[in-house]
Amino acid sequence: MYYPIATTEMIFSRKIPAPAFLSQYREAHQKLPFSYEPEHIGATTRPGSPPGYDHDLNEVKLGRGTACFEAARAAMADWAMFPSGWTRTFPRPAPIEEGEVVLVLFRLFGLWWINSCRIVYTFEENHRFGFAYGTLPGHVEKGEECFRVEMEEDGTVWYRIRAFSRPAVWLTKIGYPVARHFQRCFVRDSFAAMQAFVQNQGL
Repeated sequence: MYYPIATTEMIFSRKIPAPAFLSQYREAHQKLPFSYEPEHIGATTRPGSPPGYDHDLNEVKLGRGTACFEAARAAMADWAMFPSGWTRTFPRPAPIEEGEVVLVLFRLFGLWWINSCRIVYTFEENHRFGFAYGTLPGHVEKGEECFRVEMEEDGTVWYRIRAFSRPAVWLTKIGYPVARHFQRCFVRDSFAAMQAFVQNQGL
C-alpha cells in the first residue's frame, strides 16, 4: 500500500515502490524542514551528541594505501555502503551534494519502509571523503548520520559511521529495542558491503 505523496507520516509497501512514485514522493519532500532541532543540524561535526539522542560511532579498517582509499571513496560515491540485500537508495546513485534529498528504503518485517533525508554537508580532501544527511518528516527516526572514509598518516584506511538518533514515530518508540537492533545490523552489513567492494578491486 502507498500513503498520499505529500504525507509526513511513515510510509511502507509490500513491494519496492515504482520509480515514478518515489520520484514524486522525493519531490514532495524537497522543501520540508529537517525533522530534528535546527540547533542540532550539523552536530555530527562536533564532539559529543545532542541531549536526548542515542550516539553511535563505529569504524572498520578497510586496508592500507592510496589505492584502497580511492576504492573506498568510489564505493561511497556510488552509495555502495548500503547493503543491497535489504536496503535501497533513490535516486541511485544520488548526487552527493549539500541540500540533495535522498530516499532510503529498508526492508523489515516483509515491508519496504521509505525514509527521506537531506544531505547536510559534504567534505572531500586528499585523504578524507564523506557526507552527512539529516532526517526529514516521515522518517522513522530523528537525527543525523555521517559516513566517511579516511586514510591515516600510517596509510591505514578506515570507514566510519557517526550518528545521533531517536525514535520519531510510534512504531520505533514502542519497538525501541528492535529499532536499535536493526541500526546495529545496518552498521554490520554496511561494513561488510564496503569491505567487499574494496576486496573486489583486488586490494
